[in-house]
Amino acid sequence: MTATTTAGPQPHLDDRAADVPGPLARLAAIGRAELTLMWRSKLVLFGALVTPAGFAFATRSTVEELDLSDTGLTAATVVLPSAIVFALIFVVYANLVIVYVARREELVLKRLRTGLLTDRELLAGAALPALCVALAQCLVLAVTVSLAMDSPAPEAPHLAVLGVLLGMAMLTVLAAATAAVTKSAESAQLTSMPLLLVSMFGSGLFVPFEVLPDSVAEVAQRLPLSPVVELVRGGWTGGLGGGAVLEALVVAVAWTAAGAWAVRRWFRWEPRA
Repeated sequence: MTATTTAGPQPHLDDRAADVPGPLARLAAIGRAELTLMWRSKLVLFGALVTPAGFAFATRSTVEELDLSDTGLTAATVVLPSAIVFALIFVVYANLVIVYVARREELVLKRLRTGLLTDRELLAGAALPALCVALAQCLVLAVTVSLAMDSPAPEAPHLAVLGVLLGMAMLTVLAAATAAVTKSAESAQLTSMPLLLVSMFGSGLFVPFEVLPDSVAEVAQRLPLSPVVELVRGGWTGGLGGGAVLEALVVAVAWTAAGAWAVRRWFRWEPRA
């Protein structure tokens, strides 16, 4: 004859389910961990906080030498949006390529995938600190460059906000896609270089589309960061019509969708051979 004993009241299924963190809590946990690592890397912080501002003031003299008389632009409306988009490129894209590759090579991504985190939550959580820093940097640049160059207030601020949000989403996806073909954190600087160079010299950061030959401008406007530059610049000038806004949205969404497909197809969660 055996006696059965109970150790006490068993937790109800609903109580156990309540202890499981929700998606926002999981994202916040990953974000806090990445923010701690970013804070410890003084080189990353210096690059994220100083490089975009340095770019703005370094390009000011070059832009002021351009003939903008027939474009409806001023030096301020060229430099300011370019500085904002450059901040997105540097803080979000270049930084996240290294983050994704480093976490993959350290087996961090592989271990975290065995828990509650979904793939999207894992990638988004790792990107949160960079996105927050980039957003803050954009606000700081908008104020400081406007004051330094006596720029008027944006005429269509909603376009600038839309451009920044689209840029952050696109560059996060493209960073993950680039990480998929990057073997090590050391080589991330090489694999991210093509998009950096193409964006800097072909997406209107240095030379506005308005001063390029029509055939060249038409091709340049299809590059990944070109719609972001157009939307942010259109936010200050207010000269972007509905058709141009729609075209910029289509190009931006197309590049983002292509990057997302590449991530689903080729992104690896453990070290590459």
